[in-house]
Parts: sequence; C-alpha cells; structure tokens
Amino acid sequence: MKKRAMILTAVLTAAVLAGGGHFPTDIGNRLTQTVSAAKKDSDKKDDTSESEGSVLDQATLMYQQYNYDEAIKLLKQQDDFDTNKDYMDLAAKCQIAKSTLVEYPLEQITHVFFHTLIDDTGRAFDGDSKSGNYNQVMTTVSEFNKIIQIMYDKGYVLVSPHDMATVNDDGTMSRGKIMVPEGKIPFVLSQDDVSYYHYMDGDGCASKLVLDENGEVKNEYIEADGSVSVGDYDLVPLLDTFIREHPDFSWHGRKGILAMTGYNGVLGYRTDIAYKTGENLQNDQKKFLEDNPDFDYDQDVADATEVADAMKAEGWEFASHTWGHMNATERSAEDLKTDDQKWKSYVAPILGDTDMVIFAFGADIGDWSGYSSDNPKFQYYKSAGYDYFCNVDSSQYFVQITDQYFRQGRRNLDGYRMYYNPEMLSDLFDVADVWDSSRPTPVPQM
Repeated sequence: MKKRAMILTAVLTAAVLAGGGHFPTDIGNRLTQTVSAAKKDSDKKDDTSESEGSVLDQATLMYQQYNYDEAIKLLKQQDDFDTNKDYMDLAAKCQIAKSTLVEYPLEQITHVFFHTLIDDTGRAFDGDSKSGNYNQVMTTVSEFNKIIQIMYDKGYVLVSPHDMATVNDDGTMSRGKIMVPEGKIPFVLSQDDVSYYHYMDGDGCASKLVLDENGEVKNEYIEADGSVSVGDYDLVPLLDTFIREHPDFSWHGRKGILAMTGYNGVLGYRTDIAYKTGENLQNDQKKFLEDNPDFDYDQDVADATEVADAMKAEGWEFASHTWGHMNATERSAEDLKTDDQKWKSYVAPILGDTDMVIFAFGADIGDWSGYSSDNPKFQYYKSAGYDYFCNVDSSQYFVQITDQYFRQGRRNLDGYRMYYNPEMLSDLFDVADVWDSSRPTPVPQM
C-alpha cells in the first residue's frame, strides 16, 4: 500500500505540472483522497509493525537471557498472539528451552570484584607514591576485557545475590533458585569505590559516569592533554557494551553491583553535603572547590541521580560500602551506625535504598562461622534493613544462606592476586592470557 501511495502521488503531481494546474477536480479529489487513505493505512501498518517488532525484540532478549517465563507471558499478552507466527514460534522455543534447564547449586556460585579500571597505564604506573597501590589493587581495561571474554567463552553468566536468596515479608530469608542451561556457570560481579576519588585525578582512570547523547551510560575521561572524551573507560560501560553484543552473558538482565562510599560523592559527582556546607572539608575537597568556583552542588546531585536511575533501569545494583570506607571489623557498632546514617542521608537519596553491605577492606562483622543474634553490629545492620553481606575471601566459593541473612565472599581480580596467586584464578582464566605487559613487576607486596 505504501508503494501504491507513492505512485499515486507521483501521478497526481506529474499531471498537475503537465496541465498547468488544469486537472479535473473530481479525479484530483479522488486521487488525493486515495493517497491520503493510503498514507494513513501505511502509517497504521508501520505503527503495528514497530509495535510487533518491539514486543518481539523484548521477548527475544528475554529468551536470550534465559527468562523464558517472562518472554512467554509478554507474547501471550498480545491480542494477536494466536495468529502471529513469530510470537507463537518464539513462545514454543521458550517452552522447549525451559524444559532443559537445571538447578545450579547456590553454594558453588563465585563472586568476583574489581576496583576502578586503569585505562592509561603510563599515567597510573608512573612511579609516584600511588602507583604501587594501583598496581596491587587495580585491573587494567585490557585485562578486564580479556577476563570477561574468557569467562563468557567458558559459560559464565551474571546473576545477583538477590537471585540466590530472597527476603520474606517477615524479614526472614529463603533460598532462591537459579535455573540455567546445562554448562552455564552463574557468578556475581561487583566493583568497589565507583566515586572517582580526588586522589585519582590525572592518573589514567575515568573521571565520572555520564549519559551520552543516546541516553547510554558512559564514562567521562580526561586525556593527558586535558581534553575530555566520552566512552567506555571503566567497568560499567564496558560491561554494558559487552552484554549488548553477548546478551546471554546476563541471567534475566543482571549486570553487576557497585559498592559505594559517599565521602567524595558518588559516580564522580561531588554529592556529599560537605561540598555544599563547606564544613569539615579534606584538603583535596578544598582544592576541588577552589579550582571550581562555579560548582553547582544541586546540579551534581541531579546529574548523579539521573545516571543512577539509568543504571538501575539497565540491571545494575548498588550496595553500601560504608559512607567513609570504614573497617567494620575494627569499628564499634555505634561507629557503624553513625556512618550508615550518613550513607542513608547523602547517598541513598541518589542511588536508592539498598539491602546490601559490601564491606570496605573486606573487613567483616563476624568470623567464618557466621553472625550470631547477639552480635551488636549484625543487630544494627539487620534493623537498618540490610540482609545481604559480602566480605573478601580468596576461596573459590564462600556462601552462607540462613533464615536471617545472606553472606558471600568475593575474590579480587587485581594485580596482586594475578601476580602472586595465579593458581587461585585458574577456574576463571589463565593469568598468562590476560596479563597486561605494561604492568610493572614485581607487584609490590601488601
């Protein structure tokens, strides 16, 4: 019909031009009406086609990410399901795939984590007082990309602690169930300290997370010459891009968890209240305000919130890393309460509430045997709405699921672990296949 409308339009135009405008009125009206009707019909079909494409695209993505029940539900909600072959074929594929799923043992799900990634190793490993620490606890962009590709090739697929355990209405916990195709290996991924702290300025890492012209989450990156680029310079946009190309790397649309402090703000924005009040400022915060006299606190809060909302819509989650990067093992329950109140006041309004604590330094509030009901730190965190807790543990698996909490150990995939304990990572990748040759050796001892 669209082609016919174009032909009729061309005939009408040519006839008018050829006849100097003297065209029989009735024929002209009929042609005009036919063209108009054809265009409306064409537009209507285009809208229907786009709608069908959108539904099919959504359901296909669900299928690729093993979310078969939701894909079937979406397809069957369509009025024309019974007459749409594409819908019915995809629903049948979902049913068949669902019948082959196997339940994965929750206690055999590993959790890996990274700090901010290094893009320019020349600036990060320049021999100054910070380069040794970067070498120990950070991973380069090159290494991250290779690690993720190898893990994908091995069958790893991203899940969340919220899939491994659920919170009941009465506050107790129940075991979750993760069903995957045979050969797939669920794992959890997190990243610490995504605040782009002041001390990292000029050291070859991203400077903040931003939304690009397409509304996608990217990094702002300040080049060595001072110019600003926008692109994939850290874990979040790198993983987003990878999953767009490999949607089956994500189970039900899961991404990763960002463990967030608040004392320098979040996501590269200076959102802590100290930047507004000017009180109790650290030296690097004072310098930031001096160097940026036009700094707009409210705008930074608004921009950070917009980025966080976009991330959550794409499957990212946030956890408390404590507001002040506190050592929870060493600090008192009262200290942790005061710190958490700051997190809830100045971080939660931007990132949203969370029920997860990822301990800074991996410093846990209990030993390997678990949390007891008379542990004052656990009592506080539980009363404050936290049910999921993560420490750092070099074991391949460390998972505890009780009726009161979920607890999981995390494995650091950084320079120190890759250099000194490559055998501990052999289930994930061969360090020789990912090691960045620009990383100085030996990596400094802790």
